Amino acid sequence: MTSSTDTGQRRRGSDARPVITDLMDEDTILAVAGDAWISLVGEDEVLVPIPGDLPGDVVSSWVDVVGPWTGSVVLTTGRATAEALSRALLRESAPEVLEDEDVEDAFGEIANVVGGSIKAALPGPSGLSLPQVGHAPLVRNPADVCRVEVLWRGEPLTISVQGALPPLPVSSH
Repeated sequence: MTSSTDTGQRRRGSDARPVITDLMDEDTILAVAGDAWISLVGEDEVLVPIPGDLPGDVVSSWVDVVGPWTGSVVLTTGRATAEALSRALLRESAPEVLEDEDVEDAFGEIANVVGGSIKAALPGPSGLSLPQVGHAPLVRNPADVCRVEVLWRGEPLTISVQGALPPLPVSSH
């Protein structure tokens, strides 16, 4: 009977967890978000890949993706831009005065559709949470973030695809 030493190599290999930049790049996020944008907001509504400074009064909407890659798809923009987006989404059914709940529902739906499109571009079966609106989830692992800064109607908006899990510890030999 031969004995073999367990080096732990097999276990460490299975501990590997993909980061988003291994799975998609900014161009993919921009293309996926742009298609979702046109379908939701309108044919003439484009996202222009030009960075802009977000105002101090920001709001985020996001969905969580759980699967081989786990994280959040987060849209962040100024509150006034979120209201304009909500009006564009609701079109003629938009009330004269938008309540906070109207903006949360519409901005959340945009995150839901963009997030669902991002999820579809990821490998393996994944689940999608209900959308949330508020302060963006914290970035847990700076190496597991892919972020696109765009302008919509001249106003800044960021789309961040960010991992929900902290980095794995690095083994030292």
